[in-house]
Amino acid sequence: MKNMKKMQSGFTLVEIAIVLVIIGLLLGGVLKGQELIAQAKIKNVANDLNGLTASIYSYQDRYKRFPGDDPGATRWALITAAGDGDNVVEGNYNSTTNTDESRLFWAELRLAGFVAGATDSLANAATQPVNAAGGIMGVQHGGLGLSGLVICSGSLPTKIAQSIDSQFDDGNSKTGSVRAMLETTPPTQVGATPADKYDDNGTNLYVLCKNV
Repeated sequence: MKNMKKMQSGFTLVEIAIVLVIIGLLLGGVLKGQELIAQAKIKNVANDLNGLTASIYSYQDRYKRFPGDDPGATRWALITAAGDGDNVVEGNYNSTTNTDESRLFWAELRLAGFVAGATDSLANAATQPVNAAGGIMGVQHGGLGLSGLVICSGSLPTKIAQSIDSQFDDGNSKTGSVRAMLETTPPTQVGATPADKYDDNGTNLYVLCKNV
């Protein structure tokens, strides 16, 4: 028998080039998709902040009070202990106590028809909504050096937080009418001191607050 030489086959340079082009296109598509998702989340968070501001003004126009602080909120049977009417929405943005004004805020907006959500019980009506990044939205009086009623949105990745800050204000986490702090265990209570800067290390999350 004659020794048969085994033929070794491999990819040609053209085939390798085609494969690399396909991989590049796939990676580009993935990265573009991620960018589109991030931009959609930024838009949703911004729309939520704008929409909530409009709801607050609409409630004030109708009832002449801040939602949550409205002593006349007993007009709804679900509200048995209304706010004190001192123009301060008391309680933290991440409160879990239904009778805190910062939680009654949501119940009253929902009962008035300005915000969507369940109103079958006070607990459901007073629950803070979730933003596009999976964190909660809420309100409180002051925080991060801001005064008056502020809207806060939590668990925002650095890129989203900084983009929102740039869209509404100066892009600086510690100055202006929009400020942010690092979030530790969500939802982190908003304190008095904002972060020195936005640090995009791939894992940081921020609570961002803005004046109404």
